[in-house]
Amino acid sequence: MERMRERGIKQGDAWATWNRPEQSYKSNSHKGEDAWRYYRTVGNQRIEVVAKQNERKEWVILSVWSRPASGNYKKTESFLSFMVKKLFH
Repeated sequence: MERMRERGIKQGDAWATWNRPEQSYKSNSHKGEDAWRYYRTVGNQRIEVVAKQNERKEWVILSVWSRPASGNYKKTESFLSFMVKKLFH
């Protein structure tokens, strides 16, 4: 929580990124752990949340950070929507 405040990220924005991401994918590159990366553009920030489930199947947020959302970023569709379109088109 303290690191999020230091980074100027609101808790609600981190929650929205994890709960309703614009894009997500599974990644095992975060300290060798099976984790998911979630992305969302909020205002002029591109927020990234890294989370995983613990042994009790509870979600644990490992890290949250942001970077400026330049003009190169566009709103993206969810991975599931992308895959459905790829499979059926």
